[in-house]
Amino acid sequence: MTLIHIVLFKFRPEISDEHKATFVTELKKLKNLSCVKDGRLIVGGPSVTDPIERSKEFQFALISYHENLEALGEYQASPEHHWVTSTYMFPYKEDLCRFDFNVDPEDEYMCKFIEKSFT
Repeated sequence: MTLIHIVLFKFRPEISDEHKATFVTELKKLKNLSCVKDGRLIVGGPSVTDPIERSKEFQFALISYHENLEALGEYQASPEHHWVTSTYMFPYKEDLCRFDFNVDPEDEYMCKFIEKSFT
């Protein structure tokens, strides 16, 4: 089974680009947690949605894959997750939106990725 975790982030206007870049760098390190399925955690931004207003001014998105709800709970309770969010996000956020869902068994095949080649 796969559970997908999606978070949209919006920082307050006065937050520097340097702070945001550090947040993204630190957030990406969470892919190394064992509760992240196969290291599948992607952080992206800014939005390229056209028109941009449809993005509701969210600046970054995170998508991570977990084996189940328990693994997601482990991810969110981890000291690493707590450190990144409490150090770089929560004191500086304007808004945040989270959406988690279980992948339907009939769609599970789409959650299988080809191994990355380093040649």
